[in-house]
Amino acid sequence: MDIKRSDLPLLISLDVLLDELNVTRAAKRLNISQSALSGQLVRLRDLFDDRLLVPSESGRGMVPTQRAMDLRPRLRDALTHLRDAVYSAPSFDPSTTNRTFIVAAHDSVFTMVGLGALEAVVAQKNPGLRIAVIPATSAQLTEQMELGEVDLFLGDISKVPDSLKVRFLLSDHFQMAQKIGHPRGNTCADLDEYCTLPHVMVSQSAQFHSPVDDVLATLSKSRNVIVVVPNYNQVAVVLAHSECVATLPSQLLKRYASIIDILDLPFEIPPFNLAMAWHARAQFDEGHCWLRKCFTDAADSIK
Repeated sequence: MDIKRSDLPLLISLDVLLDELNVTRAAKRLNISQSALSGQLVRLRDLFDDRLLVPSESGRGMVPTQRAMDLRPRLRDALTHLRDAVYSAPSFDPSTTNRTFIVAAHDSVFTMVGLGALEAVVAQKNPGLRIAVIPATSAQLTEQMELGEVDLFLGDISKVPDSLKVRFLLSDHFQMAQKIGHPRGNTCADLDEYCTLPHVMVSQSAQFHSPVDDVLATLSKSRNVIVVVPNYNQVAVVLAHSECVATLPSQLLKRYASIIDILDLPFEIPPFNLAMAWHARAQFDEGHCWLRKCFTDAADSIK
């Protein structure tokens, strides 16, 4: 027997017919006319090559054939499983789930708010609940999210693709950092001193220019960038072992307050506005909602 997509409504009607054993009552339950259901019964008899239901000798209702009686429990079970698949969304319990979340974020962003979210994951003590962080460098971020390859993006709100859902997390200002015990002392630098100090910055393509330099250019100034590293967390290592200084978001620098001095800048830089973004397909997913709350709670704790 070749079952086509168009046969599914027939199977639903057959289930009701076998339950009611009466075309009139079955049609009422199915919210269709009696004649329409009688037509479906004709098609069902052709489909199964069996009469399925025959008139009762008492003249009231119908009686199932042996084929119909054999079919009924299996049909009921199959339709129940189908309804469960369509209407029963599995609940999410972080303490028992078996799920891996993929987060796209630069190491600076994850250091700022990801560590708090990571604590929430580890606190579940569930080996089936895992989180992986990948660099937020892919030009196909939206496509990766649509395919379920990436769950969440963390980064500058201005860089979130328009097609994604977005939630603002926090705004952070920039400060200057240097090693504790720096020969210049721990007072704030004026603009001229700032520009002459040796600077370390982050670039994954060996660029010695950043938005900080754009701001300085508006002041007819330039700084002395002599070291470039690929990751933000390497900056603290360079600072601790050199006389370089760095300009980074305050919340990131606070993670390394035990080995660096954090000082105000002698000029204004627009704040860093951090957001998280996700694909619309995950908007109401319980697990994804739980993940997003982990990051919002982490951001709220450091505001």
